[in-house]
Amino acid sequence: MKICIIGSGYVGLVSGTCFSELGNKVICVDNNKQKIENLKKGIIPIYEPGLEELIIRNVKQNRLNFSTDVNNSIRNSDIIFICVGTPTIKNSNKANLKYVYKVVSDIKKNLNKYKIIVTKSTVPVTTGDQIEKILSSKKSKIKFDVISNPEFLREGEAIRDFMYPDRVVIGTDSKKANNIIKNLYLPLIKKTNRYFHTSRRAAELIKYASNAFLATKISFINEIANLCENTNIDVKEISTGIGLDNRIGDRFLRAGPGYGGSCFPKDTRALVTTSKQFKTNLSIVKSVINSNKSRYKILLNKINKIMKNKLKDKSITFLGVTFKPGTDDMREAASLKLIPYLINKGSNVSYYEPTGIKSNFNNKVKYINNIKDACKKADLIIIHTEWNEFKQLNLKKISNKKNYKIYDLRNLYSPDKMKKNKINYFSIGR
Repeated sequence: MKICIIGSGYVGLVSGTCFSELGNKVICVDNNKQKIENLKKGIIPIYEPGLEELIIRNVKQNRLNFSTDVNNSIRNSDIIFICVGTPTIKNSNKANLKYVYKVVSDIKKNLNKYKIIVTKSTVPVTTGDQIEKILSSKKSKIKFDVISNPEFLREGEAIRDFMYPDRVVIGTDSKKANNIIKNLYLPLIKKTNRYFHTSRRAAELIKYASNAFLATKISFINEIANLCENTNIDVKEISTGIGLDNRIGDRFLRAGPGYGGSCFPKDTRALVTTSKQFKTNLSIVKSVINSNKSRYKILLNKINKIMKNKLKDKSITFLGVTFKPGTDDMREAASLKLIPYLINKGSNVSYYEPTGIKSNFNNKVKYINNIKDACKKADLIIIHTEWNEFKQLNLKKISNKKNYKIYDLRNLYSPDKMKKNKINYFSIGR
């Protein structure tokens, strides 16, 4: 099939590359000329394991191409995937749909034959209705179908999630469009019952509801972790105990610094905004947002307690600053709240991050390109992101300072072993 992916960011680039890997002819479009030029050379703008190799292979086999020419790309394709960003509007909790509607305007100008327009961007309920309304014209007799196909890609696991999906959700009332899209996804769904056909509005809401529920699990276990710290209970045992119940499951029940990234924060906020438009009170989701929003304050209180309120001139090292491992994504990472606070308190903050230096911090925060040098002068080491290389450290000799302390925000180590080794070790909910 001839596929046009509009928006060569995280979702668009992964989806387009994987569709080409399945044998389709794919053109990925973006208005960023430098990005497109880099992609043609095999230089990708994001950190995603395995993606670079897939891009290079499919470009060589002429199944995957990149372009800034949106008009010709639309006209020469049968299926158009809208994969542009829907960030939160500044000073609002609404999803910003201006990029989506700009793409829709481009599609309208280039409808030269029947096409399927697929919204993969995360959009509020009824967005598909609005897209259909914009594309409809009394003057044109060319037919089209607008469907919703939300993505469920985890950063760091995106290729696996695309190729071996838990489910493929398709929202449309068109039998023709459904048959074509089902055939497109057939290589991924033929062995199991992973294809779910529903209405367009339902598909739009499924994405938001999924992210809100997962965010709820994260906030829930973090609040239980707070109780565990006050009752001398290990939160890992609680997670295991309740996770063994098949109705609950153990995924997303790991205590930590809270959820971040490109999806959960903006999608929970947008869902609440949508609920207000339809005069519905989502009190649970509101509580999740507030709980996660204040999570960093609890961590800062613990840091102050660990350091006995003496942060001035203390050397503090962060191991990892991204919101999760397997990605270079800094969006709404806890480090963006913790580090500025510590700087303002007079601490000397440095960090080591496997994906390299970040532009999110000012020159008062020092990046060090290896773990040994980053930690050797530290009074406090904060394990912020659970990269694999942080799981087997010699914490007994990691710093040259006397009485240095370790605050493990990911519970990577055993408190009992740390105690036996006489390491000043602190963790979450234990």
